[in-house]
Amino acid sequence: MPKFVCGEIGVKDPNMCISKLVKKTSSCLHSQVDDDDFDCPLLPGLPDDVAKYCLALVPRSHFPTMGGVSRRWRSFIKSKELIIVRKLAGLLEEWLYVLTMDAEGGGTRWEVLDCLGNKRYVLPPMPGPVKLGFGVVVLNGKLIVMAGYSMLDGVGSVSSDVYQYDSCLNSWSKIANMNVPRYDFACAEVNGVVYAVGGYGMDGESLSCAEVYSPEANKWTAIESLRRPRWGCFACGFEGKLYVMGGRSSFTIGNSRFVDVYNPEKHTWCEMKNGCVMVTAHAVVGKKLFCMEWKNQRKLAIFNPEDNSWKMASVPVIGSSSVGFRFGIMEDKLLLFSLEEEQGGFGTLLYDPNAAPGSEWQTSKIKPSGLCLCCVTIKA
Repeated sequence: MPKFVCGEIGVKDPNMCISKLVKKTSSCLHSQVDDDDFDCPLLPGLPDDVAKYCLALVPRSHFPTMGGVSRRWRSFIKSKELIIVRKLAGLLEEWLYVLTMDAEGGGTRWEVLDCLGNKRYVLPPMPGPVKLGFGVVVLNGKLIVMAGYSMLDGVGSVSSDVYQYDSCLNSWSKIANMNVPRYDFACAEVNGVVYAVGGYGMDGESLSCAEVYSPEANKWTAIESLRRPRWGCFACGFEGKLYVMGGRSSFTIGNSRFVDVYNPEKHTWCEMKNGCVMVTAHAVVGKKLFCMEWKNQRKLAIFNPEDNSWKMASVPVIGSSSVGFRFGIMEDKLLLFSLEEEQGGFGTLLYDPNAAPGSEWQTSKIKPSGLCLCCVTIKA
């Protein structure tokens, strides 16, 4: 590692100093790392807490390159601690990760957009076979893609594989398999762990089982099952509890309005009876849940968990006449990505729940290059 003079840091532009250091080391990124790499300081001449703060000041786009400088740098950049330090310093960058499909319905890819709609880069291809019905959550600045259904040589297969994309290192890795292969299931992050609930199993049977993933242990653990099998549903977290809504249940006729709520502290489920049915898109913005129902796709159904109430908000015909949308979140605003291509590509609407009445809706410059299949937000 090049010598780094303490006086260069924090005096005028520490960001530039670290960026220069990264450039100096770029020529030896793929060289062999010494066995005692973890015994070396992060930055020579500095205590590690100061060095970590200096590294955290660097713009997020440099992190993949910095990860090749040393194992200690890589370990810090992939850690939850980096995000904590950047959050305390007010340096978190919010980017959209959009799974898109080209207009001809061919290949899919994850592309990254910033708050201005600029395309940052395209992710490396997801590992494993192409799947449908998989689950996606964000955990500690990482994108986790779970399970799903695939066809290989005309034979269908249900997966329990789980892959993790590190948004700071721009790389995929495999993590622990789920206990139960499944697809079309509900999943969400709550209190730093990931829940997977219901769906279809290996033989197409509907499932009531549920499990939870701990990133520290890299392990899935079974929890109490739902009272009834449930599939095609979705999940979200409020106030430390897991809510499972929508979809279908084998104990109801048609679509289920039951809301299953899991309390992690008590390890128990309870029920509410006023949920949404056949939800085609959902997103949590602030402390409210926004849904679009299959039967009425020009209105938002907004759930307030404080009093378990719903209200409706009409989707205006501005910027897009589409009757179908996928949801995204950017800067505490709801993005509605059109599912119908119009002149100039796929349009995007923006709903600001904190705007003055009558001015909640706008058009947005944030547009994926193709049809939006899925969208998540990562702050890192």
